[in-house]
Amino acid sequence: MEYELTQHARRVLSERRIEVAWMERVLVSPIVKQADAADPQLTHYLGPVAEHDDAVLRVVVDGKARPPRVITAFFDRRMRGRV
Repeated sequence: MEYELTQHARRVLSERRIEVAWMERVLVSPIVKQADAADPQLTHYLGPVAEHDDAVLRVVVDGKARPPRVITAFFDRRMRGRV
């Protein structure tokens, strides 16, 4: 999947020790896709990361941008065991 990273996304991937390969895997094969509650342009992609004790990675993407733009990514503790 072609995408671009915002400066914020680049920074948080590094700070949160989220590997780009994990993010890409969730983008390509999400377990759940959710529309953002506040911004209809944004979609949340969620998937477990086996290498990180099956923590659920949430990747927020602006799907209206071309190529799609990754806004942020984080491990969503609230979704652990639900995805």
